[in-house]
Amino acid sequence: MDWLPLTLFCAFSLATTDAMTKAWLGGYSARELALIRLGLTGLLLLPWLPGLELVNRQPAAFWYWVMAMLPIEVAATLIYLRAIRDHPLALTLPYLAFTPVFVILTGYLLLGETISWRGGLGILLVVAGAWLLNLSPGSRRDRAWRAWIRPLAAILDHPGSRAMLLVAFLYSLTAVMGKGAMRHLPPETFGAFYFVLLGLASLALFALPAPRSLTRLWRRPWAVLAVAGTNALMVYTHFLALARVEVAYMIAVKRISLLFGILYGALWFHEPNLGRHLTAAGLMLGGIYFILT
Repeated sequence: MDWLPLTLFCAFSLATTDAMTKAWLGGYSARELALIRLGLTGLLLLPWLPGLELVNRQPAAFWYWVMAMLPIEVAATLIYLRAIRDHPLALTLPYLAFTPVFVILTGYLLLGETISWRGGLGILLVVAGAWLLNLSPGSRRDRAWRAWIRPLAAILDHPGSRAMLLVAFLYSLTAVMGKGAMRHLPPETFGAFYFVLLGLASLALFALPAPRSLTRLWRRPWAVLAVAGTNALMVYTHFLALARVEVAYMIAVKRISLLFGILYGALWFHEPNLGRHLTAAGLMLGGIYFILT
C-alpha cells in the first residue's frame, strides 16, 4: 500500500485514540495513561514481534538508534498526556503541527534528508492551518490584530503551549531516529519491537514503584482496551508509512489528525466554531497537495 493512505489511516487512529482518551479516561493520571498508551499497546503488538535471532543479528548502529529513542519517547508521552489533561486543547494540540518543521532540521542533521521547495511550502501550509486553529479573532476591529498574534503569545505565556511545542520537537527526534533504525529492521517488525520495549520501560518506570496502578487501570476495561487497540493501529501504520517516504512529508500529513480531532470535537464534545476550524484545516489539505505534487 502507498504511504498516503497508510498515513491518513494513522492520523485517523491517532485522533480516535485522543478522543476516546478524553471522553472515557479523563480520571486517569498521566502515568496510568502512559501505561495504557505504551505498555498495553506494546502487549497488543506482540504478535508482530520479530524472532530473537533477527533482533540479535542487528548491528550496533541499530541499538544506538533504539536506545536514544526510548527515553525521549517516554518523556514526550508524559509531557503530552499532562498537557492535554491540565490545559485547554486549543492552546496545546495545534502546536504539534510544528513537528514537521522541526523534522526538516533533524532529518537533515541525522539522516541527510532534504525536501523540495514545493514540499517545504506544503509543510508550511500544514503548520499555518494548525496555527489558525488556535486563532479567535476579536469582535472589535481595533483589537483584531491581537487575535492574530495570540498563538505566539500563548507559546510565551501559557505553560501548556510551551509543553506541547517541546513535545513537537521531541517527536521530530524520535521520528527521524525511527527512520534510521528501520534501515536495519522492516517497519512492521520494528514498530512492534520498539513498542514492546516502550511497554517494558513504562512498566519499570510507572508500575513497579506503584503496583496498584496496574489494578486501577481496569476500572473501565472496555475503554482501556479500545484506547490501546486504536493506538496499536496508529503505531503499525505509522512505521509502514515512514518506510515509504521522507520523514518530513509523512509527519506533515500525519498532522491531519488535527482535522479529524476538530470533527470529533464538534460531533462528540459539541465544541463550537466548526466552520472556522474547518477553514483553517483547508490550509492543511492544501499543504498536502503541495507535498504530493
